[in-house]
Amino acid sequence: MASDLSSTLVITILAISLVNLTPSLVLARKPCHFPAIFNFGDSNSDTGGLSAAFGQAPPPNGLSYFGGPAGRYADGRLVIDFIAQSLGLPYLSAFLDSVGSNFSHGANFATAGSTIRPQNTTLHQSGFSPISLNVQYYEFHDFHVRSQVVRKRGGVYETLLPKEGDFSNALYTFDIGQNDLTAGYFLNMSTDEVKAYVPDVLNQFQTIIQYIYSQGGRYFWIHNTGPVGCLPYVLDRVPVLAGQIDKYGCASPFNEVAQFFNQGLKKAVEQLRKDLPHAASTYVDVYSVKFSLISQGRKHGFNQPLRACCGHGGKYNYNKKLGCGGKIYKHGKEVLLGAPCKDPCTHVNWDGVHFTQAANQYIFESLVGGSFSDPPNPLNMACHRN
Repeated sequence: MASDLSSTLVITILAISLVNLTPSLVLARKPCHFPAIFNFGDSNSDTGGLSAAFGQAPPPNGLSYFGGPAGRYADGRLVIDFIAQSLGLPYLSAFLDSVGSNFSHGANFATAGSTIRPQNTTLHQSGFSPISLNVQYYEFHDFHVRSQVVRKRGGVYETLLPKEGDFSNALYTFDIGQNDLTAGYFLNMSTDEVKAYVPDVLNQFQTIIQYIYSQGGRYFWIHNTGPVGCLPYVLDRVPVLAGQIDKYGCASPFNEVAQFFNQGLKKAVEQLRKDLPHAASTYVDVYSVKFSLISQGRKHGFNQPLRACCGHGGKYNYNKKLGCGGKIYKHGKEVLLGAPCKDPCTHVNWDGVHFTQAANQYIFESLVGGSFSDPPNPLNMACHRN
């Protein structure tokens, strides 16, 4: 009897010890080593794709950090730039940019105006890029194959292109979907009509993740979409009733659609975890961070949460026909009307559509620790499956 009691006591102590050790074991997991990043998205993460294909994002874009245009629709760096920097990697070169690019640590397939679902229109007609997510995947697939063929030539090719093993160890980042929602509204669709096509958009998104998985991708960092109802270009172009504007000045119907999309995206990521058992897929709640930044801007040091820093005219300093950097001819001379504000770091919004570098840095710093992630892994632990 005494022997049985002793055995029971020992087992109980061991069990308690293991329970107490579990948090330490979790904390003891090593940070991930991502040798490369492959990014897919729209203007929120475009580091030069659209500029390479359709002409540079004009001045004053880039003024706060790069000193001039750098392919980004912002006054400086984007969230993806801060992600790369935090992982010890150089800023991503755009896949479409053939001048001065270095792809040894990844490539950026995002272009401003991109959607998940291809749009039956041109960039000139609608402002939406023809390089939708499926095209970005085609580019990635081609890059994966051809980069390894060319890298074998040695010399400079070996230094400018990723190793084969980097593709399976890389972080695959996604920030896309916003334009899929606004596309419907700009075609005068109702909120219900926009919601009706969201499942198809998400199905196409899942398909692309599965394709990349089949190419060896294993680590996915997926941003949801932000509060589009708080962006000047939406507030200016799509009329809403006064009662549909919330106390922060945002259009509730558009934000509700964004949240509807995000709920579906979260479920899609959960399904991907079941379908792709060897992948680590992190869903990142960018919406909450951006809405907090806009609704409590002054608390975070931003005096102008809704009004664009760079633009001309109107309630939001935004004009569709004369945007940031826009000029007119007056008395035979070129006059800059779409001028930047004196201090972009006090603004959340840069040009009516995109965020300022200061806002992007705030967003990154809020996300990097994992507080807004599911599972709640920090960025540097995103290779671990929970």
